Amino acid sequence: MSGAETINVLGLDPASLEALVAQWGGKPFRARQLSQWVHQRGVDRFQDMSDLAKDFRARLEAHCVVQAPPLNLEKRSADGTRKWLFDMGLGNAIETVFIPEDDRGTLCISSQAGCTVACPFCSTGYQGFSRNLSTAEIVGQLWYANRALREDPAAARLGAPPEESHRAVSNVVMMGMGEPLLNYDQVLGALRLMLDDHAYGLSRRRVTVSTSGVVPMIDRLARDCPVALAVSLHAPNDELRDRLVPLNRKHPLDELLDACNRYLEHAPRDFITFEYIMLDGVNDADEHARQLIEVARRVRCKFNLIPFNPFPQSGLRRSPAARIRLFSQRLVDAGLVVTVRKTRGDDIDAACGQLAGEVRDRTRITERLPDRAKIVIRKKEHG
Repeated sequence: MSGAETINVLGLDPASLEALVAQWGGKPFRARQLSQWVHQRGVDRFQDMSDLAKDFRARLEAHCVVQAPPLNLEKRSADGTRKWLFDMGLGNAIETVFIPEDDRGTLCISSQAGCTVACPFCSTGYQGFSRNLSTAEIVGQLWYANRALREDPAAARLGAPPEESHRAVSNVVMMGMGEPLLNYDQVLGALRLMLDDHAYGLSRRRVTVSTSGVVPMIDRLARDCPVALAVSLHAPNDELRDRLVPLNRKHPLDELLDACNRYLEHAPRDFITFEYIMLDGVNDADEHARQLIEVARRVRCKFNLIPFNPFPQSGLRRSPAARIRLFSQRLVDAGLVVTVRKTRGDDIDAACGQLAGEVRDRTRITERLPDRAKIVIRKKEHG
């Protein structure tokens, strides 16, 4: 390691942190102590880490930092949801959302500045794509949120059990900006820190990776770090999914469902969550419900129906509440487990599908987004 290098400790997974400490002649327990100071206590000043040896702290001061992404803006919703906009430099910004509930506090984390998948119902896709985030930038969102929430008396209403009192965030979902499995190596390092007992100590069941269907990476995640898996399904057949989730053209439904079954052999839960956004006149017909029932016969799953959160560029509409109820009931009547996601934070554009941030697009991907006329299937065509 040259003297000019500055290492962000937030980006070092447990093995990397131990290797760094070993270079300085330190024992593994020193790495664990450091990890606890940084990730569990939220301390970013090495001189404040009182049980570390002075010479070790001096090394850390000379070569390392604890640095979360700079904060541009914070917004608070009437329902308690909080959104942070972090500066990624060079005209890019990402969004992170905290959703408080009585029995948990869920943090929705971004993995890329922008997204290449370009689903037409997601505002992130209309921003284009700039770059992948580093492990430090991914973990930095969790580090910042935990520290900010601990300093906020309102966070106490989450009712975390005593053994979790050191963190306000009890659940993490990789459902923010970007496709996590297209930034695999950096996301994997972040997941390992989230699960490590000396860092965030989250259980595999409380960390969820959401993917639009990157099949080879689903298989890698099953081997490397199986956590809860959510799949952005949004359509029950290839013809429609090609339009709503363009990645389907590369990894069609049959291939995706087979990968889900392989993942279940390693997963911490005995089901895959299929996310399904409810778009008026597009994917909410009785026939689509029937096709979803066929999907469920192939993969152990639960369905999370998501009322669409409109934004101007999409030209799409949310399915009416009555249609969502009927659609859900048809699935329930078939014996399936179904939830309808509550819309949270839509008054601050923090609801599902609304995260846009600021992205300096390097891909011109918005020029390839499909025309709404190519997406909408009129109600009269599907009864």
